[in-house]
Amino acid sequence: MKFFLSTFNNAWYKPGTSSKIMLWMLISQCFFETFFPWPSSIKRKLLNWFGASIASSVVIKPHVQIKYPWFLTVGEFSWIGEHVWIDNLGRVTIGSNSVLSQGVYLCTGNHNYKKESFDLMIGEISIGNSVWIGAKSVVAPGVTIKDGIVVSLGSVVKSDLSEPGIYSGNPAVKIK
Repeated sequence: MKFFLSTFNNAWYKPGTSSKIMLWMLISQCFFETFFPWPSSIKRKLLNWFGASIASSVVIKPHVQIKYPWFLTVGEFSWIGEHVWIDNLGRVTIGSNSVLSQGVYLCTGNHNYKKESFDLMIGEISIGNSVWIGAKSVVAPGVTIKDGIVVSLGSVVKSDLSEPGIYSGNPAVKIK
């Protein structure tokens, strides 16, 4: 496999204006990507101000990275743990009463390794209600995780999970 990165072109991808992105990066560094325990209420207001849809009861712990808040929706009583990285080049939707434990990585972008130009590919992530994604787990682009699912510690979710239960491993498979 050969890549010719000089041919890479993602000019089609325009997630927001440069000024909006730079302002968000500054706000993110000061209020989200810090260990200072800013109250979740302040973080929710900032996210909503930047176009996210964050319910009034969402808990957001310190040192959280969110790429583009205007592509994020989080339902009532959900928790976002320390060191979570929501790399949302595309839409990420998280239902109510769901938990992203410490170090979870939600990745909506990837590259097409089959093309020499290494094209950018984006896939939305949808996480249902009453879902618990265990610490250090990874969710790949284009994945839907339905209601009532537990993803155990360090698992990698590469395809849709639709049947309630406990999933574990790489790739995550139903174990119970």
